[in-house]
Amino acid sequence: QVQLVESGGGLVQAGGSLRLSCAASGSTFSTDIMGWYRQAPGKQRELVAGISSGGSTNYADSVKDRFTISRDSAKNTVYLQMNSLKPEDTAVYYCNLDQLTVPLRRYWGQGTQVTVSS
Repeated sequence: QVQLVESGGGLVQAGGSLRLSCAASGSTFSTDIMGWYRQAPGKQRELVAGISSGGSTNYADSVKDRFTISRDSAKNTVYLQMNSLKPEDTAVYYCNLDQLTVPLRRYWGQGTQVTVSS
């Protein structure tokens, strides 16, 4: 089992910045893929950004050039630096960890609220 604990959400004005953190503990592997998803009210959960164990990243088009995902493997922690925030970024942000086992194991954090005021 893996536990994910998020921190860093909050209320910010449009144009501001926030940094989310997610610490993983338990039975983690060096090959785990980590990422951030978000879910706004009335919408489906969507991928925001992901990062592989080797540091390869991918982003949703809506956050490219504004958000940066990074990870500290020694601390089993993934970060999401969010700049130039927009009201449409308002959502609950969930940390995600995928283990490349068969079958794949997927874990979620409890979620952290990000609210961007206009």
